[in-house]
Amino acid sequence: MTTDLRPWRGVLVATALPLNDDLSVNHAKYAEHCAWLVENGCDGVVPNGSLGEYQVLTPEERAKVVETAVAAIGGERVMPGVAAYGSAESRRWTEQARDAGCASVMLLPPNAYRADERAVLAHYAEVAKAGLPVVAYNNPIDTKVDLVPELLATLHGEGFIQGVKEFSGDVRRAYRLAELAPELDLLIGADDVLLELAIAGAKGWVAGYPNALPKSSVELYRAATRGDLDTALPLYRQLHPLLRWDSKVEFVQAIKLSMDIAGRHGGACRPPRVPLLPGQEAAVRAATEKALAAGLA
Repeated sequence: MTTDLRPWRGVLVATALPLNDDLSVNHAKYAEHCAWLVENGCDGVVPNGSLGEYQVLTPEERAKVVETAVAAIGGERVMPGVAAYGSAESRRWTEQARDAGCASVMLLPPNAYRADERAVLAHYAEVAKAGLPVVAYNNPIDTKVDLVPELLATLHGEGFIQGVKEFSGDVRRAYRLAELAPELDLLIGADDVLLELAIAGAKGWVAGYPNALPKSSVELYRAATRGDLDTALPLYRQLHPLLRWDSKVEFVQAIKLSMDIAGRHGGACRPPRVPLLPGQEAAVRAATEKALAAGLA
C-alpha cells in the first residue's frame, strides 16, 4: 500500500464484477481478479461502485462482494462504495464494511433527488457516525448534486470526509480545493483526466481501465504523480482512446469487453445495461487490440 494511514491513496481499482452465464455473481473469479490486480501493482480495490453494478445487486450479494474482496487481499486494501438512497442505509453499508475489516468507504451524496447543501451535510454526518474514514464521490453528471470545492471544504472541516473522488471533469477545481482544504486528498475519478489531475496534486486514482490493463495504467499513474512527463505523456496518449470510455454511459460494457479481449473475465452485464452497439464494440475492440499489440497489457 502507498500508506497505512491513508489507505485510499494510490491506484484503487473500481472493480468490474464477473458474472456467470445466468448473471449470478462469480465470487471465486472476483476474488482471483482482486488478487491479480494487486499482483500487477494496484494498491487496492473499490467494490460496489457503478462499475461493479451495485445498483442491481441484492443486499446479500453486495455484502458478499465486500467480504470476498477482503478475504482475497485484506481489508486495508478495500474501500467499498456505500451509496444508497437513504442516509441510514448508507450508514448500515458503512458499518458492514467496517465489520468486514475495511479501512475506508466511498460515498456519493444523496441521489434520490437534487439535494441541497443542508441535506448533503446531514447525509455525510450520518454516515460518518459509523467511524470509518469516508471518501466523498463527486459525480454531478449522474447524481445531479455537485460537491463544489467550497462544499467539500466544509465537509472536510466538519470531519465528515477525508478525500474526494472527483468526476466532474473540471480540472480547475483541483487548485481551488487545494487552497480551501489542503489536507483533503483529491483522488482522480475519471480515467480520461488522469494526467491533468495527477499534475495538479492528486493523491490517488479510483480507476476503471486497470481492470483490463493494470501494469501500464499503474506505470502511467506513478509517472504522472512524480512529474515524469517523458514517461507519462506517451503512455497517456496511447491509452487515452480507452481511458475516455470511463466517462461514457457505456463504460461498464466497454471495460468488460476490454477485459475479455485482454484475457480476463469481463463478460455480460445485468439489465438494464445492454450490449454495446456494433460500432461501439468495434471501437473498443480496435483500441484494446492496439494497446495489447503495443505491449500495454
